[in-house]
Amino acid sequence: MLHSLAGKRVPKERLTNIPLLVGEYYELSPNVSSQKERVSFGTSGHRGSALKKSFNEAHVLAITQAVCEYKKKMGYNGVLYMGKDTHALSAPAQMSAVRVCAANGIKVAVAKEGVYTPTPLVSFAILEHNKNENEKADGIVITPSHNPPEDGGFKYNPPNGGPADTDVTSLIEQRANEILQNGLKEVALLSYEEAIRSEFVTEYDFITPYVEALSQIIDIEAIKNANFKLAADPLGGSSIQVYEKIKERYGLDMDIIHPYVDFTFSFMSLDHDGKIRMDCSSPYAMNSLLQLKERYDLAFGNDTDADRHGIVTPKGGLINPNHYLSVAIWYLFTHRKNFTKDLKVGKTLVSSSMIEKVCQKLGIEVYEVPVGFKWFAESLFEGWLGFGGEESAGASFLCKDASVWTTDKDGLIMTLLAAEITAVTGKDIADIYAEFEEEFGRSYYARIDAPATLQQKQKLKNLDADSLGIQTLGGEKIEKILTRAPGNDAPIGGVKIVTKNGWVAMRPSGTEDIYKIYAESFLSKEHLAAIQSEAKKIIEEIL
Repeated sequence: MLHSLAGKRVPKERLTNIPLLVGEYYELSPNVSSQKERVSFGTSGHRGSALKKSFNEAHVLAITQAVCEYKKKMGYNGVLYMGKDTHALSAPAQMSAVRVCAANGIKVAVAKEGVYTPTPLVSFAILEHNKNENEKADGIVITPSHNPPEDGGFKYNPPNGGPADTDVTSLIEQRANEILQNGLKEVALLSYEEAIRSEFVTEYDFITPYVEALSQIIDIEAIKNANFKLAADPLGGSSIQVYEKIKERYGLDMDIIHPYVDFTFSFMSLDHDGKIRMDCSSPYAMNSLLQLKERYDLAFGNDTDADRHGIVTPKGGLINPNHYLSVAIWYLFTHRKNFTKDLKVGKTLVSSSMIEKVCQKLGIEVYEVPVGFKWFAESLFEGWLGFGGEESAGASFLCKDASVWTTDKDGLIMTLLAAEITAVTGKDIADIYAEFEEEFGRSYYARIDAPATLQQKQKLKNLDADSLGIQTLGGEKIEKILTRAPGNDAPIGGVKIVTKNGWVAMRPSGTEDIYKIYAESFLSKEHLAAIQSEAKKIIEEIL
């Protein structure tokens, strides 16, 4: 149900009390016996709020100590690259993490002068280091992604540069909770002043090497020669200075919208549920940029850690993420000479089947995995996955020569790729996608969120397909019921039911107290509604 304030500027009374939030980060302690206050790694890291005692200094100290122990155990003796986004809790959390790393004798590289660092730049730094050094580098990104201002987040990236897989995060999570249970007695700790003066903490320029290398993956000259008027909206996030550097380095005619950090994010328009959320794929959160679309040839935005993208075109408005993924894949595999049919395309189970239809025509194999970009990291690193993308507007792909770029989501290259596609094809992205619909049929796709308790989420996560006892969905015979992903045979943490002309996937959120129903039909809105209705009945019986 759409909130009455969706798409409207944030009322002052809804702004987060930042001094209180930061104070409670330091002063409140979690109750480890409460599941909601323990360390819990979802689809990408641990997230929570100091106000709810789910992201406090105790959590950060414990997780960082667990990461330090894991690094030593694995023999990762290189630099740990540490980035942070513009959420109010990110800077305090980085300071806490630095104190632990230095006390453990871990070499840490942080941005010069406290500059904010997007997720893809940390991944890029790790990979560049490991190309040239024997001692393996890894990284930490302190970000809750697009979550509300009161949230904090902590993500670990191993030497492959991408989000850590579940076999790693489960170890870190378990150890961190043991440390919390033991009252943080096992945490090695220096004062912040001692840490930054130590030999273990150095400053690093994350931005310049990344921006200088962009021509390896994006046809910047094509964009420049098109003489586009561009707009980039970092949504007050960590990509502000990156876009400033891109504009300066390549001479693009690009306005940067909201080029400042405001911890309350008071410039935002409220999301569909009335919350402040820096979701660049939401038309409600992106309303201010949408109002400017007629002034630009192309406009785009990123969430606070710049691992997601939102593309705005004059004809299409805010392009549906599934639509843009389909266009991006088609473009890369028809315009990059080194993107051969030997490379695969990665998609999550809940991404549109239009991707499969486009790939089938191009003769490209699809690698379908559970939700979470971590499932693409190793395959991008190894170079056999040309593109990996999620329906939630996160993606990355290989360089022009088919070498690895980043193994974490990179919203910056996705926004620049949109400009390249428009420049090279001379077409609006919405028009390119319309051609797909003419050829393959129209996709009717939607996601529904509903509240769920921890116990209900566990039931849904561990669902047995045989227990459903159904033969049809939306009036069609069921072709398959999946609880494991076809691409890598990993548990999907829920269920996906597929018919000839539609599918539905039901899974609990890894970071919020909700479950999600994803559905798609290639027949009609009515068929989509029928699929959704039957999915709700299935959920009701399960829960």
